Amino acid sequence: MSMDGDTGNGNDYLVRMQDITVEFPGVLALSHVNFDLKRGEVHVLLGENGAGKSTLMKVLSGVNKLVDGTVEIDGEQVQITGTRHAIQLGISIIYQELNLIPHLSVAENVFLGEEPTTGGIVNWRKLYADAQALVDRLHVKISSRQIVGKLGIAQQQMVEVAKALRHKAKVIIMDEPTSALTEKEIAELFAAIRRLRESGVGIIYISHRLGEANEVGDRVTVLRDGRYIDTLPIQGSTVDQYITLMVGREITEKFPKERVAIGETILRVENVSNKVLKDCSLTVRKGEILGISGLMGAGRTEFARAIFGADPIDSGEIYLRGEKITIRHPAEAVKHRIGLLPEDRKMHGLVLKLPVRHNITLANIAASLKNGLLSFKKEREVANTVVKSLAIKTPTLSQKVRLLSGGNQQKVVVGKWLLTDSTVLVFDEPTRGIDVGAKVEIYKIMIEFARKGCGIIMISSELPEILGMSDRIVVMHHGRTVAELDRDEATQEKILHYATGGGTTDG
Repeated sequence: MSMDGDTGNGNDYLVRMQDITVEFPGVLALSHVNFDLKRGEVHVLLGENGAGKSTLMKVLSGVNKLVDGTVEIDGEQVQITGTRHAIQLGISIIYQELNLIPHLSVAENVFLGEEPTTGGIVNWRKLYADAQALVDRLHVKISSRQIVGKLGIAQQQMVEVAKALRHKAKVIIMDEPTSALTEKEIAELFAAIRRLRESGVGIIYISHRLGEANEVGDRVTVLRDGRYIDTLPIQGSTVDQYITLMVGREITEKFPKERVAIGETILRVENVSNKVLKDCSLTVRKGEILGISGLMGAGRTEFARAIFGADPIDSGEIYLRGEKITIRHPAEAVKHRIGLLPEDRKMHGLVLKLPVRHNITLANIAASLKNGLLSFKKEREVANTVVKSLAIKTPTLSQKVRLLSGGNQQKVVVGKWLLTDSTVLVFDEPTRGIDVGAKVEIYKIMIEFARKGCGIIMISSELPEILGMSDRIVVMHHGRTVAELDRDEATQEKILHYATGGGTTDG
């Protein structure tokens, strides 16, 4: 259905998803989840990172395949076979990372692959006119002849909406649409959403900004740990209720946290800013595990990369043991004995085609030198010591690291920094993608580093992990460090309060 207000077959529900179950290798991503969308409604989908929101929407948009459950579109049960089929059914998704070609015009993006032709040649006059008509229905000042790459993010989003209308979308999924917008742009987006709703289009709206639910939505559904929790009418519901539904689970995983003697400040970061970060500060002390929490897009990984020299710093200062230092490149961070275990270990932490022994010695080749030359015997000795120390399960030191389990790959990354005698280690999502048993082993390794006087910075999207392992917690929101909580005062509700903009002026 388009914005013409056609009521189709009279069915009030555009979408009904029942008992949706999705499995990935070793992971039950969704378990018997229910969700529906009415005609002319904005249905807000909430949940922590990893709750299953994106997985559910990828089922609806044809990316993920069902293990069990049913999907109905306009009252008819369907098997969505892929993204093209979903578009044919009137379902469009606008991802946080927009899917546009920057060097083409608005019109070319809107009609990409389906340009109007006359005699086999693109009819440019009709292309621009038809695209302009779609854009004009959104009441935004954009010319269909403009180059997309020269538009702002908010205008580019409107181009994505115009694309959806061109496909006669009756369901539009918006994933974190305001994450990079100003307040004025957000107001314009909400106005466009209301016009879409009035025309009968159904909007599924995913956001970590909980206050937006009450501003733009009609109903809200909360997912937690891949399960359906509840659906509430927006009217009469509060942000505090949403938070309670989002975090109301017991901490079932084991966190072998030990109280370690905490010493003097090792690292102090003051007012670091760049394209993403705004006046970010923290301190970490000997023997301390400092947790960094925040929602997706808060700038946690960017903060870690800035400290490590992987991303440039425009302003701010870094002090190591009271002395001001400059880190312009990761090699300088390593020289200062600062290590980073990156969020994506396969992309940035390992060389997958190389054997275990090479990966372990990557950050400190000098440990494998003899008389100034690389000694393979020395390399094997050093790597073997690390493998035994961390109980890395590998048949041989020559095993390609890509063939190890996720937990053992993470241990190899840890082992790499073990050889550098690091005094500060940044663990970015240290247990992502590994099983519970391996998680406990990683936690114990972190504690052992702390016991030896190392300062640990742990970034995690898992609130139970943050609460279970941290001595102090820094919370980030919109590229800023907005709160610091001691272990004894921190709760999931407090962290989410700050992470979703509570106590800030820009949330």
